[in-house]
Amino acid sequence: MPLAPRPKKFRTQPSKKFDSNGAPIGFMVLAKALIEAPGELTRSKNLMSAPRAAKAVNALYPAQKKDIADSFEQDGYYFPLEVFSRDQAARYRQELGALEEKAEAYKAQGLALGNKTQLNFPHLVSRFAHEIVTHPRLLDAVEAILGPDILLWGSTFFVKAPHTESYVSWHQDLRYWGLSGEEEVSAWVALGPVNQANGCMRFVPGSHRGEMLPHKDTFDEANFLTRGQEAQTEIAEEDTVPVELAPGQASFHHGKILHASGPNRSDEKRIGFAINYISPAMRQVVAPHDFAMLVRGEDRYGHFELTPPPDADLSDQCLAWHRRVLSSQNDALYDGAEQAKMI
Repeated sequence: MPLAPRPKKFRTQPSKKFDSNGAPIGFMVLAKALIEAPGELTRSKNLMSAPRAAKAVNALYPAQKKDIADSFEQDGYYFPLEVFSRDQAARYRQELGALEEKAEAYKAQGLALGNKTQLNFPHLVSRFAHEIVTHPRLLDAVEAILGPDILLWGSTFFVKAPHTESYVSWHQDLRYWGLSGEEEVSAWVALGPVNQANGCMRFVPGSHRGEMLPHKDTFDEANFLTRGQEAQTEIAEEDTVPVELAPGQASFHHGKILHASGPNRSDEKRIGFAINYISPAMRQVVAPHDFAMLVRGEDRYGHFELTPPPDADLSDQCLAWHRRVLSSQNDALYDGAEQAKMI
């Protein structure tokens, strides 16, 4: 099946319009952090409001937001965006290691925190994961694409061990999520170096403007995807862009863009955190019920049951929410699959 026409121009290198802090190059910028008291969820009839951010950290500039929106519309992606420092990324890696150990212990007791080798919805059970998904710079970029009202629909840690064959086949996310439209953006945050040697993502620029392709379920154990789904199309490597990131950087991609990643042939782990944001106007049209977390702005629609932030790491309340969300979203992810869902 043919792909969308290849754009005349697309980025293969990082944008040079802004410095590492997001300030326009060539301008002196005096930044002052705005400290606000953390807000509580406030409820009025048919309206939920997100808590105010505790701190504004290096907010994105209007010109940078426009660059993000323009790139996303034309190419279906934007990268890289500096989100936090390498030192902070290293601290998050340590916390992820501790979470992985606990997840393995829970798995041994019959309580899975994800499908296959994934660690799904960690923002529901871990405070450091919730801190990442609500980072002001991430949400500023998402706002440039979706607008001021933002729901967090899902998140997953993808970890490729060194010298392993784990991969992600060419696919389109929205083919399997059961959502009503395309008002969605996925952020992918690197917690370590991400390059071609250790299996970075690759995008097909402009493919988000084409049709939704048929996919085939393979259930390949080496495939990170829930069903091992593969888009039924031929893709030449020269028509793709490698998404190489430094620790603390993020990429953003459209739910219809064709993307994949290869195995890790290097001596180091490849660690990424995929975060799925949607507009509150979206609906779940496959599963009977669905959940999301309000992370910015307001929810005037009520299409999703809103989840709370974690009250403590892996608390009973957090784990109860996690079980409900994972089961419900698997109803959509595995809809029509020949094999039963993994939990």
